[in-house]
Formats: sequence, structure tokens, C-alpha cells
Amino acid sequence: MDAINWGIATVPTFFLVLFLTSYRLEPRRLINGWLFNFFLVTFLAALAFFILRSQNMLLIAVTGTLFIIFVLLIVVFFALHLLWLIWNAIVVWRKESHSLGNMLTLLIALALLALEILSSVVPRFLPGPIYNALGVFIFLSGFYILVTLYNFLTILIIYNLRWPNYHQDFLIVLGAGLLHGDQVSPLLAARINAGIKFFFKQVSKGRPAPVMIFSGGQGGDEAIPEGLAMQRYAIAHGVPVDHTLVEDQSKTTFENMKFSAALMQQHHSGPYKATFFTNNYHLFRAGIYARLAHTPANGIGAATSFYFLPNAVIREYLALVLMYKRRHAVVLIGITLISLLFLLAGW
Repeated sequence: MDAINWGIATVPTFFLVLFLTSYRLEPRRLINGWLFNFFLVTFLAALAFFILRSQNMLLIAVTGTLFIIFVLLIVVFFALHLLWLIWNAIVVWRKESHSLGNMLTLLIALALLALEILSSVVPRFLPGPIYNALGVFIFLSGFYILVTLYNFLTILIIYNLRWPNYHQDFLIVLGAGLLHGDQVSPLLAARINAGIKFFFKQVSKGRPAPVMIFSGGQGGDEAIPEGLAMQRYAIAHGVPVDHTLVEDQSKTTFENMKFSAALMQQHHSGPYKATFFTNNYHLFRAGIYARLAHTPANGIGAATSFYFLPNAVIREYLALVLMYKRRHAVVLIGITLISLLFLLAGW
């Protein structure tokens, strides 16, 4: 391999090592998504370089065809994105409550449709430079949203692929809303069932049974705390009561982690191993809160119905945007300044 090939191969290798090191040290960080994507982009670029340089016409033809198919799939997706968003909104409308959080795909579809209409109407009323500056702002903002959303999806998938070993001291199940004030909902049951399955799997391997912590306070429309309802569900499904604890004061995911960490410290002297359970779409953000609460727990995500995922993932993305609003505000200011430069230059 000559110097050029070595140089090309070094770049993706560098990012791969950087990603693996960072992820091993702390998997609950957004930067891991960026590092993986830097590796992926540079790896694909290096692969394309080596394929073209090989001058193997069959290899070039096959990979070129695959690349064209991939690009066409992306084009089709973007061409049909409005139909997909509306279809998903209809399915969710029929199966779920009509809350704002369950109508995000519908709102996005309406916003994109309105943007398409305005883009053909507004030029008649705005001077060219103002319209162009506005177009730059919308394009850069949209591009930034797509890139950060893609990065979030990347780390969400990677983090969901992580699986803790069966040497846990505590299993934390995060609460969700109750049905009729005192009954476990299907969404919450999926979390508890994932924890119960892990509990018995660890026991079946001949290792000490972990303690299950059911974390969730009592909402205004709930007759009992979520933690208590979850504990009753787990006991009814075979978990020994002396291997359960209830945390019934938390109102947020951060409080779930913070108050559960306090319980674990009370019941275990020295370092401990813990795993939390939530739904797959919520897994990474819950992991961030676990890190902020100074608990070593990583998570396992329970499966969620496919039709429910788009709205749920968008909600998680928006929650992360609010969590890191300062850095996003800095980028927004930069985009605004670039747009103003276009306006002042009269482009």
C-alpha cells in the first residue's frame, strides 16, 4: 500500500478509534453520534476511492449500481415524505389520544405544505434580496435540523444496541402514565416486562437476584403512585416482593434517576451495577439523565409499536433541543447573521 492509500485509510481509522474510545468511556453522550458519523462518511469516501483506484470494472459497476439505488431510495423518500407524514398522522389519530405530542407528524406535514405554498406566493410581495435572505435562513435552518436529527437517530440506534451483562445489582424501571388512575398501561407494561425478563435471565445464570426499583410518582389524575402500580404488576408476574423497591416521589426522568440513585446508595455500600428500563425511543435521553444524576446505569429499551415511533422520536429530539438550547441558539444566531449578510449584499 503506497503513501496515498495509507493516508486515505488513516482518516476513517482515526475516527473509528476515537468513537470506540469515547463510547467505551461514556456511551451516554451525543458526541458519540458525531464521531460515528465522521467515521462512516470518511469510511465510505475511502471505500469509493479504493474501488475507483482499483480499476476493476465489475466491482465499479456493482458498487455504482448499489450507490444509484441508494440515492434513488433517498429521493423517493423525500418525494413522498408528505404522504408518509400524513399517513402516519392518520394511523396515530385512530389508535392514540389526540394530544399535541401525538400530532407532531401531522403538524410537520401541514408546516411543510404551508411552506411549499408560501414559497410560490411570497416572491410576489417581497423584494428579491429579502426573499433570498429568507430562503437562505430557511434552507440553513432546515439543513441543521436534518443533520442534528440524523445524529440523534444514529446515537439512539447505537445506544439501543448496547446490552448490559447479567451482573446487575439493581434494575430501575422508569414510570409512565397509568390507565384509569391505577392500572399499568401497555407502554408501561413493556418496560416492566423487559425488566422482569432480565431479572429472571440473570437468576437463571446462577447469579444473585438483582433488586428491582420501580420509579414513578403520582400524577394529578392518578389514584396511586406509578411506582406502586409497577411493583404490584411485577409481583403478580413472579418477582419476589423482597427484591423490589418503590420510588414514588419523582415527576420527571431526571428525578427518576436522581431519587433511584439515592435508594441504591442507601441499600448498597460501595460501587454498584445498575440497568434502567424504558421504551426504545426514550432510551438515550434517559441515559443522559442517568449520567447527570451521577449513576452508572445504562439502559435497555423495550420495543414500541412502529406507528408510534415517529411522533415519539420527534418528541425526544425536541426535548434534547431544549436540553441543549444554548448551543442551538448559538447556531441559530450564526444562521441569522449569514442570512443578514446575504440581505446586506443584495444577493
